[in-house]
Amino acid sequence: MRVCIIGCGSIGSLYAAYLARVAEVYAFVRRDEHALAINKEGLRVTGKHEFTSYPRAATNPADIPECDLGIVCTKATQTSEAVAPMKGHFSGGAVLSAQNGLGGEDVIAESVPGYIMRGTTFMSGTRHSDTHVQLELDRPIWIGPYEPRSTPYAMVKEAAELIVRSGLKAEALEDARPAQWSKLIFNASVNSVSALTELPHCREFANEIDFSDLGFLLHDLIEEGKRVAAGAGVQLRDDPWEMNKVGAQTDHPPSMLYDVRHRLRTEVDFLGGAIAREARRHGIEAPLHTALYRLIKGKELSWQWRSGSHGDQQVLSKFGEKGTGIQNVRYRGEQSSP
Repeated sequence: MRVCIIGCGSIGSLYAAYLARVAEVYAFVRRDEHALAINKEGLRVTGKHEFTSYPRAATNPADIPECDLGIVCTKATQTSEAVAPMKGHFSGGAVLSAQNGLGGEDVIAESVPGYIMRGTTFMSGTRHSDTHVQLELDRPIWIGPYEPRSTPYAMVKEAAELIVRSGLKAEALEDARPAQWSKLIFNASVNSVSALTELPHCREFANEIDFSDLGFLLHDLIEEGKRVAAGAGVQLRDDPWEMNKVGAQTDHPPSMLYDVRHRLRTEVDFLGGAIAREARRHGIEAPLHTALYRLIKGKELSWQWRSGSHGDQQVLSKFGEKGTGIQNVRYRGEQSSP
């Protein structure tokens, strides 16, 4: 099987390295030096397993042949930019989203005409360099069909089996939305609190002893997310609070914490913003997720703010977009709200 990994951060590097042991793998990356390094040195994996494999990397879509499977591993905010140049490479195959949050598949569908799969990744890793990635948490990816495209379940099973043969964990599901929502609620709650406190995912996120403990806030965020999921007709696969208790033992820095520390655009529109948006769509109150969403959007704006002359102030556009409200994130086939 021929596979293309779109985006080689920590998760993309892990998929590229493992799958290159059992398939012909190409990595579509943004920087020429990144591609040159992988092609020269390969990808070294440390942590749970230790090996080096040799996928082929390229920055030019013309250097990548048509593939049977694409795995999108970019940040959700970079999906359209990364996928659009590769839209003609999967006419006989499928594209799997291995991204955070809700809505990535809809963005992929705007560029890719063929089959699409939902993926919910629970493994975690640290990318030490362009050619070295460390596997920290060896958990499965849950894969299911993308319903608007009627993706065949046989295709989902084939992708899961390939990932398992590579040495990673995967499970094919006939409906991946319960798994996706379980992680969405967990991820949105943990990432939002981490971004605002600048704490890693540590034991304080699960403590519920003193009145000031963050665990109370996390628990309330998760319960609010559960109510939104129920309103959307989704029965969760796993309990996000239990996921939080396990993750709080790791001291792992969530991706949004990295973004805040480096003043990069976060994925909040696809995490807490997605929960707030779904709540509004179904007529459910979600004051906590909505408040944290707006605070993080305000933090992003603060990186662009400067004082003008005579007390005037203005916001500088860092992201090249008009507006930052939740109304700018749409699901396929929907109109943005006024």
